[in-house]
Amino acid sequence: MHGDTSAADPREIVEPRGPGGRITERVRIRATSGWRAVDWVEFWRYRELLWFLAARDIKLRYKQTVLGVAWAVIQPLSTMLVFSVFFGKLAKIPSEGIPYPLLTLVGLLPWQLFAYALTQSSNSLVSEQRLITKVYFPRLIVPVASVLAGVVDLLIGLVLTLGMITLYAAKGWFRIELTAAFFMIPLFMLFALATAFTVGLWLATLNVQYRDIRHAIPFLTQFWMFVTPVAYPSSLVPAKYRALYALNPMTGVVDGFRWALLHTASPGWGPLGVSLVVVAAMLVGGLYNFRRVERTFADLV
Repeated sequence: MHGDTSAADPREIVEPRGPGGRITERVRIRATSGWRAVDWVEFWRYRELLWFLAARDIKLRYKQTVLGVAWAVIQPLSTMLVFSVFFGKLAKIPSEGIPYPLLTLVGLLPWQLFAYALTQSSNSLVSEQRLITKVYFPRLIVPVASVLAGVVDLLIGLVLTLGMITLYAAKGWFRIELTAAFFMIPLFMLFALATAFTVGLWLATLNVQYRDIRHAIPFLTQFWMFVTPVAYPSSLVPAKYRALYALNPMTGVVDGFRWALLHTASPGWGPLGVSLVVVAAMLVGGLYNFRRVERTFADLV
């Protein structure tokens, strides 16, 4: 299949075929041009492929590994230990009365979901080049499936975090209090996924054309982590920079997780609303841009 048909507009033509007037479907695939909205009806028809790709990514993530799903526990724990030694013990970063390891571990929960989803979605089109050049399906399924695979790690990390909180409470170092804020976690998780998918969608289309984009993604992720309050509370940011700092959508997500699990101050709902509007606008633009350049993927990938 050539690239000019990869952003196809399928039209079904039904004709009687064979004895008994048996009906057969014929699908005509035509190239699109210009700015077009995503065909969500067609996307839904291919939902089984979406679940298959997401499940495959989850299996491949832990297949033929010595520790398997234990990596979902080892990664946040090891990062928490490093941060606790260098930032908590040596740099003496304040933690707002909360044990510093807990503050960091809760911040790492949404951050690692975001970083994984951003990296995978940005490289998804190039990684699936064999599938894209051989079979027709809505190409948007590829980055969406790559983002969903990271949810399993977050759920495992959430269990680990709840266990750590319970341990600290048993030692008398932290007080457990289940509030309604806990049930806001899925919303903050969806916001982190939406942010990663939005940025990843723009980078994925650029990555098809310019392969050096993949080398910039680790740098972008690392830089983004340091401007997100993962290893420190957002209260350390000077007041005059708060408005600019809050434009980072992951600031509200990390603060939201800490509010839900550690009973810290609630995130700034005003700045969080602004971040939501910015992400939504970028997502709409990214979807239209994706459809515009989709027809060239098979030739360039």
